[in-house]
Amino acid sequence: MAKDSISKLVIRRLPRYYRFLGDLDAMGITKISSRELSERMGLTASQIRQDLNCFGGFGQQGYGYNILDLRHEIGKILGLNVENKAILIGAGNLGKAIASHLNFEKMGFKLIGIFDNDPQLIDTKIMDIKVSDIKNLEMFCEKHKPDVAVLCIPKSAANLLSEKLISYGISAFWNFSHYDFRLSNQDVIVENVHLGDSLMVLSYNLRERNEKQ
Repeated sequence: MAKDSISKLVIRRLPRYYRFLGDLDAMGITKISSRELSERMGLTASQIRQDLNCFGGFGQQGYGYNILDLRHEIGKILGLNVENKAILIGAGNLGKAIASHLNFEKMGFKLIGIFDNDPQLIDTKIMDIKVSDIKNLEMFCEKHKPDVAVLCIPKSAANLLSEKLISYGISAFWNFSHYDFRLSNQDVIVENVHLGDSLMVLSYNLRERNEKQ
């Protein structure tokens, strides 16, 4: 199947497969059928086979899937074997939490710089990375050539800063700013993250359940 024709829903399920397979490996399970995996993940066996067939298919009829092999292949599809250099803009509570608790290296990234404009945060350290003055951002990008920017900044600052970052060579954004990017540059990749959206979906499901009781 052509890569351009693969549904975004399929792509968004791949990290979940990767995570579940890691849990199975930690439990000492070495192989699993699509039916057994579907029961654990709450999907249909047909859905799992269809998803994996988008990338060539990996199981053997009568045997199922080798846990380690499948996880390794999904990791390659997700690009986890390639180290993309990332910088984080905004060292406040959210930025600090992301830098401190997220294992970038396991997900295909290396965090190489953190920036802020708050004098009280500049020169402090988060996970052994010194918070730099955002005034030095252009010079840093010119020297280290990061690929990705993680934006933990106010919505009002996102548009102008993103244009600057693109001019500095940034080609992808992980955006927590609550600003939904609509960039004219088609080569720039944006993953907008709205934590509140997930909480509102939970609220909706609670309301639906309560109305049925």
